[in-house]
Amino acid sequence: MSITAERKQALITEYGAKSGDTGSPEVQVAILSERISNLTEHFKSHNKDNHSRRGLLKLVSQRRSLLDYLKKKDEGRYKTLIGRLGLRR
Repeated sequence: MSITAERKQALITEYGAKSGDTGSPEVQVAILSERISNLTEHFKSHNKDNHSRRGLLKLVSQRRSLLDYLKKKDEGRYKTLIGRLGLRR
């Protein structure tokens, strides 16, 4: 259910503004999106796992908060990010 260190590093290099950029909203949203997609796959075979479902809802709300922050600060970066990640909104 969690992402591997290699995948996390690949997301950081892909969405980061510079090397080692782990704090920007783009990187944080990309990592959260990866974790959300992994949990969504997990629920296809474990549909009664309510403890993990609560964690999924927390991840989704955290991602939504970061996206709202990014939209408030710089709408252009927000639009490119949701386009690259393929998020609805």
